[in-house]
Amino acid sequence: MRKQSAANSGSRPLNPPLVFFVDRSLGQKVIAGRLRQRGVQIEIHDDHFPQNAQDEDWISEVGKRGWVVLTKDDRIRYRPAALDAYRRHKVRVFVFGSGEMKAQEMADAFVKALPKISRFVLTKTAPFFARISKSGLVSIL
Repeated sequence: MRKQSAANSGSRPLNPPLVFFVDRSLGQKVIAGRLRQRGVQIEIHDDHFPQNAQDEDWISEVGKRGWVVLTKDDRIRYRPAALDAYRRHKVRVFVFGSGEMKAQEMADAFVKALPKISRFVLTKTAPFFARISKSGLVSIL
């Protein structure tokens, strides 16, 4: 009996796992903790950057690492330096639909939207901004 190679066994994922970067606007505990419980790989802003880091600095680094940004800061896409970094480094950004959502509501919306988010990341050309609604809908901005 021949051994099946790893490439043919189906044991290796075809795509690297997604890493989500939680922007400082989302805090450090509630959302990150809930998503980690669901097996989502999370990186938190304050673990990598000072609290007062310029948006363009962390966006550039997150883009180089291929991480997917989660934020509630919808205005970030209108700041020239941040927008330039986002475009240059082909960053994928998901913005929660309403700044009025509580952390637990954002975590719930993300969990509902996770299959759609994964499809977006795999099928949409970066860079892009997409919105996650409270009900878990995902739409391109």
